[in-house]
Amino acid sequence: MKTIGQFLGEHARSVCCVAPTSTVREALELMAKENIGAVLVQNGPVLVGIFSERDYARKVVLHGKTSGEALVQEIMTAKVITVTPEQHIDACMQIMTEHHIRHLPIMGANQVLGLISIGDVVREMMAQQKLIIDQLHSYISG
Repeated sequence: MKTIGQFLGEHARSVCCVAPTSTVREALELMAKENIGAVLVQNGPVLVGIFSERDYARKVVLHGKTSGEALVQEIMTAKVITVTPEQHIDACMQIMTEHHIRHLPIMGANQVLGLISIGDVVREMMAQQKLIIDQLHSYISG
């Protein structure tokens, strides 16, 4: 199984982030523009939280707040679960399942290296399973 570092090497992409003092609307506009479900919240280079569509639905809409007035720091998930480049993709699936989350920041040397989503994890695991099936089929047919 691939490590997160190997995944990052093959799928280099920028990580979208906002400041804690950004409005929820600004974060939502960035998420819509980039077609993503979450953004990291950083105070300079320091990861201080993550803001997701789930945070918006449960902490803004249901509490009668407006996205133009509420600040990301008021509703973000501050207790961020992270992974390191040395961990394997299947470990991400286990963490995401246990904690009911869809995004994991990848941290190394006290800095954000990337972000992996549940979709990324599922695609990687399916590709790995297909490879194993193809190898077994070749061995049996061989």
